[in-house]
Amino acid sequence: MKMTMLRKLGLAALMAMTLGGVAACDDQGPAEEAGENIDDAMEDAGEGMEELGEDIQESAEEAQN
Repeated sequence: MKMTMLRKLGLAALMAMTLGGVAACDDQGPAEEAGENIDDAMEDAGEGMEELGEDIQESAEEAQN
C-alpha cells in the first residue's frame, strides 16, 4: 500500500514538472527564436543533402544499366 502511494505521488510530481516546463516555454526570447531558426535551417540543409544523395544513387543505378 505504501509503494502504491509513492508511485502515485511520483507520477503527480512528474506531471506537475512537465506541465510547469510547458508553461514556462510560452514566452520565447530572442535567443530561443534564433535557436529555432538555426534548427530549421539545419533541418532544411539535411533534407537537401538527403535529396542530393538520392539523386546520386539514382544516377549511379542508371549508369550501371
